[in-house]
Amino acid sequence: MTRLGTVARADIGIIGGSGLYNVEGLRKVTERSVKTPFGAASDKIVLGELDGIRVAFLSRHGRGHRINPSEINYRANIYALKSLGVSRVISVSAVGSMKESIKPGDVVLPDQFIDLTKRRVSTFFEGGIVAHVAFGEPVCAALGAVLLDAAHTVGATVHQGGVYLCIEGPQFSTKGESRLYRQWGASVIGMTNLPEAKLAREAELCYASVALATDYDCWHETEEAVTVEAILTTLRQNITLAKRLLRTAMRAVANVKACSCQRALQDAIITAPDRMPASLRRKLALLIDRVVPGKKGIR
Repeated sequence: MTRLGTVARADIGIIGGSGLYNVEGLRKVTERSVKTPFGAASDKIVLGELDGIRVAFLSRHGRGHRINPSEINYRANIYALKSLGVSRVISVSAVGSMKESIKPGDVVLPDQFIDLTKRRVSTFFEGGIVAHVAFGEPVCAALGAVLLDAAHTVGATVHQGGVYLCIEGPQFSTKGESRLYRQWGASVIGMTNLPEAKLAREAELCYASVALATDYDCWHETEEAVTVEAILTTLRQNITLAKRLLRTAMRAVANVKACSCQRALQDAIITAPDRMPASLRRKLALLIDRVVPGKKGIR
């Protein structure tokens, strides 16, 4: 196995949301600032070995939680992980529950998304190269199955599947909005998994989300309105559980076989190679060289 002390590479990427700013048990730890054509990632990427598996950890909001959901450079984050060799991404985030059956403290493994964000760039492909990736099944089923097994192993109350509704934020919902989202069938509500999941698909990465329910949003009439204080209290308990879940899942995640997620661009790019701007092709070389004929990266 290549040691991280010599070559900073990883197989699995973990994106930590609110409260998850590190991964316990990492050995041979290094930190790396990764330059991307899309600017800076949220923070330095922490590389290490977790039970022999090479892992890259990125704090989505930056250590100290200084970047709000709309300011996160999602493209740089996903590109940076891809550039380090990551092929599978586990996203951990705090969410509000939209169902009575999903209680604060529960873990949800959503398999669908509704995108209500308004200000975020949601694609790598613009300015002269067009791609349309399939996104009907936005979560990697194989990765999700492994996380479900790990959640059961650590004794979590876990809900398999469900709809993650992503709002712009940073404000929480109004009661009118929250009630409407429940009518739509949303399971949980958050602010960060999109466009993250879309970009992971464009980058041909397997992606799955571990959503940690902290509250009932504001729809639940018998509960107090959602507050940061209440969220943080539940979140501290959830994060301890999430760290155990991640460590339990690592070896099985590493053994997940290549799937259709890692061939997402196979027939998705519709721009003729000879019409692609040379500068843009160089910029996207990491993503498209596998599927676009001709000189790789046009260097």
